[in-house]
This record gives sequence, structure tokens and C-alpha cells, in this order.
Amino acid sequence: GSYALAVMFNEYPEEIYVARKDSPMILGVEDGKSYIASDVPAILKYTRNVYYIGNMEMARVRKGEITFYNLDGDEIEKELKTIDWNAEAAEKAGYEHFMMKEIHEQPKVVGDTINSVVKEDFIDLSNVGLSEEDIKEISQIYIVACGSAYHVGIAAQYVIEDLAKIPVRVELGSEFRYRNPLLDKNGLVVVISQSGETADSLAALREAKEKGVRTLGIVNVVGSSIAREADSVFYTLAGPEIAVATTKAYSTQLVATYALAIQFAKVRGEISEERYVELIEEVKTLPEKIAKILEDKERIQWFASKQVNAHDVFFVGRGIDYAICMEGSLKMKEISYIHSEAYAAGELKHGTISLIEDDILVVGVLTQPELYEKTISNMLECKSRGAYLMGLTTFGKYNIEDTADFTVYIPKTDPLFATSLAVIPLQLLGYYISVAKGLDVDKPRNLAKSVTVE
Repeated sequence: GSYALAVMFNEYPEEIYVARKDSPMILGVEDGKSYIASDVPAILKYTRNVYYIGNMEMARVRKGEITFYNLDGDEIEKELKTIDWNAEAAEKAGYEHFMMKEIHEQPKVVGDTINSVVKEDFIDLSNVGLSEEDIKEISQIYIVACGSAYHVGIAAQYVIEDLAKIPVRVELGSEFRYRNPLLDKNGLVVVISQSGETADSLAALREAKEKGVRTLGIVNVVGSSIAREADSVFYTLAGPEIAVATTKAYSTQLVATYALAIQFAKVRGEISEERYVELIEEVKTLPEKIAKILEDKERIQWFASKQVNAHDVFFVGRGIDYAICMEGSLKMKEISYIHSEAYAAGELKHGTISLIEDDILVVGVLTQPELYEKTISNMLECKSRGAYLMGLTTFGKYNIEDTADFTVYIPKTDPLFATSLAVIPLQLLGYYISVAKGLDVDKPRNLAKSVTVE
């Protein structure tokens, strides 16, 4: 029963009536013309003046004039919003695909998102709507998301628990409601979504609100349903993301969770002032380090060209590296259509290692110093069964070349923030394999950009 409708009547020419329930819709006006679309990028070429029609509301659309009504037919006032993206943001700007353009925009948008809350040497969450009192009262965090946003949540769980010492549970939006979740009244439900319209995540948000639990949305689209309905909102400043497979929205969501983790840790007295400043300084270096990784993309392109005929790829890692593997694996399967799986490396011997055979690609992610040797040992178990190994680790860990057949290095950072750097080569790997196979990178089969159905 979810829909976004546009209806025309014979008797009323020059008018279109629209209504929405749960599905996204936006309306635009410019120079005596009106536009109806499901998302902002669709009408950016024509106007930046948009109205967000609420759930269970209707509107009469005429040339350059839109009137809104509730279900009783009473007229309601809506504020006209101006989108500050420019039209070029929704164009390819010389890149072959939107996905490649968006991968290259990551240094800028990650920096923009960091700068939206970092003021010199402290973090200010007042625009997000979280006061120090709110932060001190939080007893438990529930992160609810789907797809890549869920993988952000898995990485964030490690970072928040490590720094802020708050228990974190990560839930799939599609599973959250059907578990009849037991939510602590002092908990915080964090809903992560690029579009802010993800049906399962939105339903989870509403469920949390019904139970009287505080909610925070981490979203990229201003005025979207999750942004409007959550108690607090942390906007990721990724700009319009056109490619179906997310890259820059994932990266901005990730740094948003770092900012929350660092500030929560400071306010709750879990880290010293020195550590606080040190972490902020390290986060501020991430854009420059991402740019450095992108300079070496030709080497990944060369490796990808050798993997075009792969049928199965396994990504293995431990701790935060496992969270990185989950996103790398999803990028591989959603755009290159190669079957891939992510495994916590220690789990391989509990069944999955039976699938390893000659020349199968195993990607080992090793950014966590205390888990490095253990993951190397798991990779060797795969190698002894004929696997071809790719290693992904930080500069300086050159002894990995004794084990891996091909290695990619990323700049050093605090291990808690390694996801932001290690995911970049995996995005590029999926992209280049897809291009080499001649597939539609930006619009993979069977997928939609905003998942507005359950």
C-alpha cells in the first residue's frame, strides 16, 4: 500500500493532483513551471526550488503554483526550500561513469562532512541536536540500517564501543521490527540512510519513536522522511549520489559515526583531552590520505583486468577489517555480478574453507595491528589449498608480500579509522572489474538507488 501518485482529470486540464504514502516525492517550481519527481537530482537541471510533500498529504499542481492539502481537504502551508547543489553535481564532469566521479569526490565530501561538526580542535554537535546532557544519558545505542549503511554500522560499532564504552547493537532495518525489539528507554536509535527514504529503515525509526526511544538520523538528503521524522539529524554532505552502488555516501556516513564516537567518548569522560585532540587531528587527515590512495588507481585497474573471469571471491578479515570486507564484497557482487562473500577470517575453518580451490581469489584485509598475524595465518590456510591471494594493508607491513600474490598499501592512520582508507581500493576493484566486463556500472541490473519497498 505504498505509492506516489500523479493523477490527471479530463475535466481539469492544466492541473495534476499528487498524493503520497510512504514512497518519496518532491515538487519543484521555477518560472511559471512545476515539476514532480521522486528525488532532487531528477529536477536539478530545471529548478532548485522544491517542496517536500509530507506523508499522507495531497497537492494540486498548476503551472508555477502548488497548493497542499491534508486528507480532510484542508489547505496546508509548505515552506519552499532551495537546494544548494548545482546542476553539475548531478552530471558526470568528464568521468566515464558517475561511480568513478563519486569515488573521486570522496576526499572533498569527507572533508565537508568533518568540517560541518569540527570547529578547530573540538566537535560541535549542536546542529545535529545532541546536547552534552543528552549524550551523558545514553545507555545503549541501536544502529539500524540496510545494505552499505548497515556495513557503516558494523564498523561504527567497533569505534563507538572502543572509544565511548557504550554498548552498541547493529540491526538490519528489515529485521528490526520483526524481532519485537526490547529497547532501553534511555537508548538512542541511530538510523543510517543515504536517501532518507529507505522503507525498512524508516519503519524501524517509526517503531523506535512509538516505543518512546530517542532517534538520530544520519542521512544525505535534506528534508527526506527520515530527516523530518527523527528527533535529531546528522546530515552527511555527500551531495547528490547518482550511481546505484554507494561510495561517497558510505564514506561520509562513516566519518559522521567517527565524530559521534569521539564526542561521546569526550563528554562521558572516557578519553583524555590529549587523546580527544589527537583523534580529531587524525580524522582531519583522512581526506588527504584518501586522495593519495586514488593516485595509485592504475595498479588496481591492472589487477582487476586479470580478475574478469573470476566466479567466486572471498574477502577475509577480523574486527574492523571484517566490516571492511563486508562492504568490499557487496561492491564486487552488486556491480560486477561476481559471487563474493565476506568472512570473519577465523570462521573459515568452520566450514567455508571447503569452498577454496585452485586460483580462487581471496582478498585479505589487514589494517588492525593486533589482528595482523592471525589474519595472515588464515590467508596461508587458503593459499595452501590453491587460492590466489590479494593483501590490503598499511604502508610498512611489507612482509605481507611473503604471503600475498598481489598487495595494495594504504597510508597509516589510527586503526579505528582504517575503514575510511581501506574501502577505497575495494570500491576501485569492483568498479574496474565491472568496466572490464562491459557492464552498466551506474545502473546494475535489478537494483534501485532508493529502496522504497519492504
